Amino acid sequence: MTPPDFSALYANHLATLKQRADEALSRGGLEYLVVPSGTQHYQVFDDRDYPYAVNPQFKHWLPLTRVPNSWLVYSPGNKPKAIYYQPFDYWHVVPDAPSGWWVEHFDIVIIRKPEEALQHLPSDAARCAILGEPQSTLGAAPDQRFQPNNPQAVIDYLEYQRAFKTPYEVAMMREATRAGVRAHRAAEAAFRAGNSEFDIHLAYCAAARQDAGELPYNNIVALNRNGAVLHYTELGRVAPQPVRSFLIDAGASFHGYACDITRTYATDTAGEFQAMIDAVDAAQLSMCAQVRAGVDYKQLHLDAHLALGGILRDFGLINISPEAALANGVSNVFFPHGIGHGIGLQVHDVAGFAATDHGGTIAKPQGHPYLRLTRVLEPGMAVTIEPGIYFIDMLLEDLKKNGNAEAVDWARVDAFRPYGGIRIEDDVVCTGAAPINLTREGFAEAA
Repeated sequence: MTPPDFSALYANHLATLKQRADEALSRGGLEYLVVPSGTQHYQVFDDRDYPYAVNPQFKHWLPLTRVPNSWLVYSPGNKPKAIYYQPFDYWHVVPDAPSGWWVEHFDIVIIRKPEEALQHLPSDAARCAILGEPQSTLGAAPDQRFQPNNPQAVIDYLEYQRAFKTPYEVAMMREATRAGVRAHRAAEAAFRAGNSEFDIHLAYCAAARQDAGELPYNNIVALNRNGAVLHYTELGRVAPQPVRSFLIDAGASFHGYACDITRTYATDTAGEFQAMIDAVDAAQLSMCAQVRAGVDYKQLHLDAHLALGGILRDFGLINISPEAALANGVSNVFFPHGIGHGIGLQVHDVAGFAATDHGGTIAKPQGHPYLRLTRVLEPGMAVTIEPGIYFIDMLLEDLKKNGNAEAVDWARVDAFRPYGGIRIEDDVVCTGAAPINLTREGFAEAA
């Protein structure tokens, strides 16, 4: 299959990044944007390295995710420079020579040792916004001139603007979604075949054609009651008996961009738990349809509590209204996390609480500490929508002991505890009109 040609989209994307960088540097009173790709980190008292993770600020400009010790340099009005680390090394695989749709847009310098980058960076580090982690320092101690300084004015502006995805970025996320959907379908088949969590995970990675270190986050592969652990990553080697349910929250990557998809399945497709999955799925689709310009994401989260409260009442789990369940915190027991978050270069993308591109914070709704995004939606924003209903022993027991126990039918709760929980998650792009549901489009395309 011929890979898609993203040349034109990338050229426009790069033009947007240059405009943003020009403004950010002006706000910081600086002349150069300098972005290291990041370095390898080694485990303490050992010679094993942790999986390398590229600096998100670097991969925003360059579709490169496996080039440690490389650098981006940009100054307004000039062609950006890529300092590309390609060492002489027979212990490890060396990055290929630069190629692809990005190459023509950069002055490229090949270096063989990390310190050679100093010859190609601006002469005066004090005039640079250097965005990265402390380990990316260049220069001998105590000088270490190119230690990242991460100027707040520059970071505030660039991270705020990163919420608005260019068409190139949406295309990258669509490709990541295609890999993720392919893998989710393989995972469901493995679940239906009676495989363990570990074996389902392996089936997922094989179908995505991505190893665990390449995925954007650790796969959540949960059978039965393990679905009640929101970030369950233990991967049991033996399937429980009987297998009742399966919750998988897993993504994929494409040139540094992520997808984030969650689905829940029941072994008995004619049973009550499947009916609850279907109800959450229908509610989730309605929430996705609300990803529109001008919608306050905080309100979308609160409305999700009302919708899920209605499902809890319909299934006999609570005996109060959705409004009362939201007001007295009962809905938080069954839905304890936020409705979603921004997504793009990072699974939990940055500036979710930013008030403006000059900084400031938009507070979370009182009583909802785990919401990750509080901004008003605007065209170009990409967010996840992930409502859930869970049967978490810790939270249920606290509710029973400390108040509002009479609002719950505990026999009904006990009937659902063995299934763990339900979560449905899609990645949705806000536009000037109807939202783009990348996840649902991906599943429809693969059908």
